[in-house]
Amino acid sequence: MVVKILLCDDEQRLRRIMVDFLQRESIEVLEAEDGEEALRIYNLHKNEINLILLDVMMPKKDGWEVCKEIRKDSNVPIMMITAKGEEYDELYGFQVGADEYITKPVKPLILIARIKALLKRVSIDNGQSERNCFKAKNIEVDFDARKAFIDNQQVDLTQKEFELLSYFIKNPKIALAREQILSAVWGYEYEGEDRTLDTHINRLRKKLGSCASYVHTIHGMGYRFEEV
Repeated sequence: MVVKILLCDDEQRLRRIMVDFLQRESIEVLEAEDGEEALRIYNLHKNEINLILLDVMMPKKDGWEVCKEIRKDSNVPIMMITAKGEEYDELYGFQVGADEYITKPVKPLILIARIKALLKRVSIDNGQSERNCFKAKNIEVDFDARKAFIDNQQVDLTQKEFELLSYFIKNPKIALAREQILSAVWGYEYEGEDRTLDTHINRLRKKLGSCASYVHTIHGMGYRFEEV
């Protein structure tokens, strides 16, 4: 399968560098230089795009606006690329639906590694025979279709939220350390703040509704998934 990425950044020089490295990996790249063009291209190719690289500071519509628009109807993986490095900006990126967050200056080889890791996690479990579906009381998760249902209603989860829920479900009744969760779900040695995990847990609990209590906090350690 040919991987297609939508790259949205108003810095032409940076786009050229990233496109060069991505094409060396046989990745097809669609380019946009502002937020409005990013949404136009996304709407034309939404069924073909495997991942979106999205700069925050763009003209016409910024990255936050674009991310929120895309999240209205899609869980396509989104990686935010920005010069902003403050903790608040990173947390806000996750709150609007981003799956990854990388700051400038971008190191192309690191970027490629993160893209591959994210794409790998998107396709994980597609061929598994051990367990393709989970059902318990009011919750149901279809791993192949990457869909979750609470009280028979589909829940709109971001890519990262779905991966987090899947990891919990596949490790039931086990006390999971924070570092263990970050390593398994984020797929690389995480260097951000611990609050990133807490933010995702809080968002996941809200979306789980009546099943929010399945995710237990283990103070001073991490979390445990257990039906109650």
